[in-house]
Amino acid sequence: MAFDFATPIERRHPEGGYSSQKWHRYNGEVLPLWVADMDFYSPPAVIEALQARVAHGVYGYGEVPATLTETLCTWSATHYDWTIQPDWQHWLPGVVAALHFATLALTQPGDGVLTVAPIYPPFLAVAERTGRLPQQAMMAVPKHPSEPWQLDISAIEASITPKTRILLWCHPHNPTGRVWSREELAPLVKLVEQHDLWVVSDELHCDLLLDKDAQHRPLAAMFPELAKRTITLWAPSKTFNLAGLSSACAIIPDPEVRQRFAAACKGLLPDVNVLGLVAAEAAYREGEPWRQALLDVLRQHRATLEARVANWPGVHLSAPEATYLAWLDMREAGLGETPYQTLKEQAGVALSDGAAFGYPGFVRLNFGTTGAQLEAALTRMDALLKP
Repeated sequence: MAFDFATPIERRHPEGGYSSQKWHRYNGEVLPLWVADMDFYSPPAVIEALQARVAHGVYGYGEVPATLTETLCTWSATHYDWTIQPDWQHWLPGVVAALHFATLALTQPGDGVLTVAPIYPPFLAVAERTGRLPQQAMMAVPKHPSEPWQLDISAIEASITPKTRILLWCHPHNPTGRVWSREELAPLVKLVEQHDLWVVSDELHCDLLLDKDAQHRPLAAMFPELAKRTITLWAPSKTFNLAGLSSACAIIPDPEVRQRFAAACKGLLPDVNVLGLVAAEAAYREGEPWRQALLDVLRQHRATLEARVANWPGVHLSAPEATYLAWLDMREAGLGETPYQTLKEQAGVALSDGAAFGYPGFVRLNFGTTGAQLEAALTRMDALLKP
């Protein structure tokens, strides 16, 4: 079955678009390649399921259907060889909220919340927002552009104190696109057990592996001894371009942890909206052919981006193994201390500012867009970066 990932979709103008954070943050002269939101139609099966649900005409309180929890169990077993149970699943409106509620459920005010930067910006705000102590370690920046980003286990260990109670983890990694191997994670797991830490593992990008030989295993499956202290976060939002429908799932094997998480959410978090539930089930049940076609497009776009970066002196890219996000080191590009700002003002391309991820001088580029828009943005960047 053929899917259309090439036709531009109007998302900015009132006559053709709807409210869009991605397209409405900047004026019409700026091309947005920032927030993790793709410019593609969602899978036809999802659109059809939503149309049928809307046609029903009644949008009262819903509940998580057994068909959805069973569908996610099947997806997990099929794609990740991880047998999960329906009652392990706690569906909620979003992963960012889950980071906060997991921290509230498992720690006390003043406890340490450990993150490893660069990292998706909401991670860095959890501790302060929940009255906890922010603690941060830094990853090892590649010494050569062709090398992958690496964990600095010594730095992580040095950041752990007697106050540290929880690790907010990202696997695969946003923004570097790393798919962590068992060998890389084993020393981290040893630290988690040694210091009796809880783990929240954001695995939102696990369905978007770009290297054809890459494999993802959920942290709690790769290290079963960790399952009792781990909350795994999944969602169809990134994979199937459903972020605005706000549906996600916390997978919690341990019943006590599950109860604590549910209690922390009670009264402070609404249920998932009925359309989000419908979309999630349709995506996981029927979206696999679309996902495979999407991966082919993203691989092509990654190759296009790599070729362009090779012609930009002072710009370095360690090619992402997963996600549709590229993490660019622009500290030597001659664009000043805020390359994000320079690119926006002088090239008319809006990327994500690396400072928000804990790494000034870097930018994150979203190549989950049409080939035409990617080419237009890269041509603008050529004018600024190519000799």
